[in-house]
Amino acid sequence: MTITADMTNELSPTRAGHAKPRRGAVSIDVLSKSFGSVKAVDGVSLSIEAGEFVALLGASGSGKSTLLMMIAGFETPSSGDIKLDGARINDLPSHRRGFGMVFQNYALFPHMTIAENIAYPLRRRGLGGSDVEREVANALKLVALDGYGARLPSQLSGGQQQRVALARALVFRPPLLLMDEPLGALDRKLRQQLQMEIKLIHKEVGSTIIFVTHDQEEALSMADRVAVLDRGRLQQFGLPRNLYEEPATAFVADFIGEMNFLPVELGRFGDAVAANSADLGQQMILQRERVFSHSDRGRLAVRPEYIRLEAHDDSNATVLESAYTGTNQTVLVRIGGLRLTARTPAVPGLPLFQSGQHVRVSIDTAHTRVFAAEP
Repeated sequence: MTITADMTNELSPTRAGHAKPRRGAVSIDVLSKSFGSVKAVDGVSLSIEAGEFVALLGASGSGKSTLLMMIAGFETPSSGDIKLDGARINDLPSHRRGFGMVFQNYALFPHMTIAENIAYPLRRRGLGGSDVEREVANALKLVALDGYGARLPSQLSGGQQQRVALARALVFRPPLLLMDEPLGALDRKLRQQLQMEIKLIHKEVGSTIIFVTHDQEEALSMADRVAVLDRGRLQQFGLPRNLYEEPATAFVADFIGEMNFLPVELGRFGDAVAANSADLGQQMILQRERVFSHSDRGRLAVRPEYIRLEAHDDSNATVLESAYTGTNQTVLVRIGGLRLTARTPAVPGLPLFQSGQHVRVSIDTAHTRVFAAEP
C-alpha cells in the first residue's frame, strides 16, 4: 500500500510531534484455524477498540500466535471473519493490511544502519527525502535512541535492537501494531524495563496493539485487556484485575497467579450455598453467584493471600516450609490430605511461621469461587 498525500494529511500531529495513526478497531468473529485434524484456533470471538492494548495470553499450543498470524494475514482462517474498522479483511494480502509487526528475533537488516532499517517501510510506501529523515528522527526519539541512526544492528544491545524493531513498526503510523513475544529473548531486568517503555510509547502514538505472550505477569502489567486462550479456545477476555479477582473458569483461576483448590461438598443454605471441606473440617457459607458448580461437589478456589494462619498448638494443620520475601511470608501448610499455600504479611517485630509449627487455617470466603469438581 502506498501512502498518498491525502492519506498523509489525515494524520494529525500529537503534542510530541508524532502523527496519530488511522483508526484500528478489530473485530474477530467466530474465527477458527485447523491444520489437518488439529484445531489450533476454535471459534474465537473478540472485539478490540481502536487504540486499545490487548494481550493474547496462553501456554505453548494455546493458539495465540496462530490467531495473531491470521490477523496479520500470514495464515488463512478456516472459518470466521476478521474485520478492521468494520471492513472484512480475510482476503486482503498481508502487505496490503498496513499493520506494523514486531517479532521476538528483531528481524533487522544486518547490512543496513539503524536509520536505514527504520526508513525501510517508509521508502516501500513511496516516501523520500526530508520526509523520511524527519520521520526517522521522530521514531528514534520516540524509542530513546537519538544519535544511534548511523550504527549497525550488531553494534547495539538486544534491548536496543528491539527498540529499533519497534520504531520501524511504528514509523509509518499503522492502525494496528502486532507483537509476537517481542520480549521473550531478553533477560528479566531488561524485559521489565521495556514493558514500561512500550506502555509509554503506546500512550504516545495511540496505535491499537495486539501483544502475544506466555508470561502472565507481562500480560497483566501491560495490557488494557487480556484474552486468555487454552487449546485454541477463548477462556476469558477482560481487565487484568477481573481475570485475577473474578476468573470465569477453573483454567483461568489456575493459570493467572497462584491458586489453591479444595474439594468441597455443596448444599443449600437459605439463599446462599454451604461448602463443606472435610480436610479443613469447616463449613463455609458462600454467595450463590460465586458458585459455578451445578452438582453437589466442587472445587473451591482461593488465592494464597486470602488464607489466614494463626499459631495454634492443638490444630492438625502443620507448616511444611516457608519463604520470607521482605514484606510477606509464603507458607506451605499440610492439613488433612491437602497442601495449601498461604501468603501472610511479615510484620516487623512479630515472629515468622516456622517449619513444623501447628497453625489454624481460615479462609476469607468473600474472595473464593467454586468450580465444577474434577471428573
